[in-house]
Amino acid sequence: MLFRIFISAILACAAPALGATETPVPVMAVEDVAVATIVETPVMTPPDSIDIAPIEAMRPLRARPARISIYELPYSRTAKSYNWPRLWVNTGILVGAYVGTLVVLECLPEDATSWNRANLQKDPPAKRWVSNVFRRGPEWDHDNVIFNYVLHPYAGAVYFMSARSCGFNFYQSLLYSALISTVGWEFGIEACMERPSIQDIFVTPLVGCVIGELFYKLKRNIVADGYRLFGSPVIGNIVAFLIDPVNEVVGYFGHSDTRRLGIAGRKRPAVTSSLTPMIGHGTAGFSLVCTF
Repeated sequence: MLFRIFISAILACAAPALGATETPVPVMAVEDVAVATIVETPVMTPPDSIDIAPIEAMRPLRARPARISIYELPYSRTAKSYNWPRLWVNTGILVGAYVGTLVVLECLPEDATSWNRANLQKDPPAKRWVSNVFRRGPEWDHDNVIFNYVLHPYAGAVYFMSARSCGFNFYQSLLYSALISTVGWEFGIEACMERPSIQDIFVTPLVGCVIGELFYKLKRNIVADGYRLFGSPVIGNIVAFLIDPVNEVVGYFGHSDTRRLGIAGRKRPAVTSSLTPMIGHGTAGFSLVCTF
């Protein structure tokens, strides 16, 4: 204590001599310094300000929710659940089928198609298309009745189902059928061979959409019963192919909403089994009974 007073007195006397104008700072004892030492403690970051980006990056990617099939929704003419990738695939298949159909029609006799092959060979296909579409225009054709009033409405129903089973509603499927049958066929590929048909322009999509909606209702029942019709999976699969061939063929090579729903809705019989030890006639063993 005396030492501290002595040092303070010396500094107080020496301050005027050194020209110091500021108030001298008292010297603290060693024990005072120890007491005055402030211990810094780490400050916790508030939970709201924590950067969670690195944590999210380490988590596995979440699977996208499965798209709801239109066959899972209650029946409605306006309900929709689009499957655009499947629709583009179906459209590509229909375009390829057009080319194949044109080849088949070329092999039919002239009285079935009313095509004069001698006149067709005079001009190239592009020139015939311009003449039939822009110069001569549509006409009332005289094709076979089976072609005009059976096969064309059925084709319109197939076009309709190609969109309906992809989640499009009744009116959108009707528009798709009209575009495929009119733009793709009447004013498209077939116009390279003959003038567009007036009755086909209207009969194919309009009658086809009525038949197609009946096909859609029938397929809903088939899918709901596990691809069975009248209790038979054979009949169910055959009818499903006939009323919606494009989607059924594509479904065999990839993911099919209707197949998935058909398997889920299929009624599986209960299976029971029992294993019982048996001894008789000098032998021992087990009896396995399975009931399906």
